[in-house]
Amino acid sequence: MTGIVLWADSHNSSALKTQDDYVQLEYAYVRPSDVVIGDNLYDWSMLDNLLAQVSGRGKQLILRWYYVYPGRETAVPDYIKDYSDYHETTESSEGQATGFPDWSHPELQQAHLDFYTAFAARYDDDPRIAFLQVGFGLWGEYHIYDPEVRLGENFPSKVFQKTFLQHLDDVFDELHWSISIDAGDSGNTPIANDAGLRALQFGNFDDSFMHSAHAEYNADMWQVFGHTTRYAHSPHGGELSYYSDYDQENALNVDGMYGRTYEQLSREFNITYMIGNDQPEYQNPERIKQAGMANGYKFHITAFKASANHAVVTVENRGIAPIYYDAYVTINDVRSGQSLKGLLPDESLEVEINAGGSQPVLTIESDRLVEGQEIQFEADL
Repeated sequence: MTGIVLWADSHNSSALKTQDDYVQLEYAYVRPSDVVIGDNLYDWSMLDNLLAQVSGRGKQLILRWYYVYPGRETAVPDYIKDYSDYHETTESSEGQATGFPDWSHPELQQAHLDFYTAFAARYDDDPRIAFLQVGFGLWGEYHIYDPEVRLGENFPSKVFQKTFLQHLDDVFDELHWSISIDAGDSGNTPIANDAGLRALQFGNFDDSFMHSAHAEYNADMWQVFGHTTRYAHSPHGGELSYYSDYDQENALNVDGMYGRTYEQLSREFNITYMIGNDQPEYQNPERIKQAGMANGYKFHITAFKASANHAVVTVENRGIAPIYYDAYVTINDVRSGQSLKGLLPDESLEVEINAGGSQPVLTIESDRLVEGQEIQFEADL
């Protein structure tokens, strides 16, 4: 559930995907129109097939539902487009003719809420999905560069945005969902001026990580969400910057770029995962692994005592973020009653397990893994 992320449809014949050492997460954009076939009617086969492919490689998926992608028609379900009073627009965005939803239409708003209700009911506790990203605008990233954002027209009103965020908080119990840091723009969203919304348990993603002006706009947006404390309960992630070819070429350069390395910026924002699909063009697998290992949690066993039928184990998190799902120190297949979920960097937890023996076998177990995955650890004893 940590590290550098590759797209689900890329590099599938490379060692980065075929071996377990390098990448544990894959990413995909997904379209509601491929699932919603009518009013509260869903065909999940597309998503189930995708999840089967990803989990079959021993990986987990990060996914993002979107309606708007430059150069494409909207991903609004066809039955909504058939309403006579539903009026989409097609305008130039990113230099391409792009479809934008009609967010004034009540059926689209209700269908959007119903869709996430149905999605949560089916996939909330599915270990094949590591994290969910949600949002509006281009790519679901909470912005429209061109044309302008028109609230209640090509972008949801602030009132509906609030309703949606509160709805997500209600329907998801297990799966962690995140929104773009661009949602901190008070002109387009209600979040910056609503402490109640900021108190919701969502994570953030930053889709221009490492770019030259990251310390300006990006850092300001991160601060809107209180990133120095939010990471304690919700994951931080993103994508390496595409602002320039130079950014992609040097994002994982061991010497860094723009005065900092990937590892340094990851630590500053407590990053758990980062999409870096183009990095195999610029870095070897070992460097990609090294960068990914700098993200997320990192468990160290610092003490381990066992008697015939009892054990006491101390675990320290030497990573830069906690693990966000339950994981348990386990002796001889017997789990501790205490979870490692939420164990912060540089903190330790002592747990007791009702199992031991002369040769006790210690593992860290979680129900949020797919077949073939394991939570590894180091030991200083």
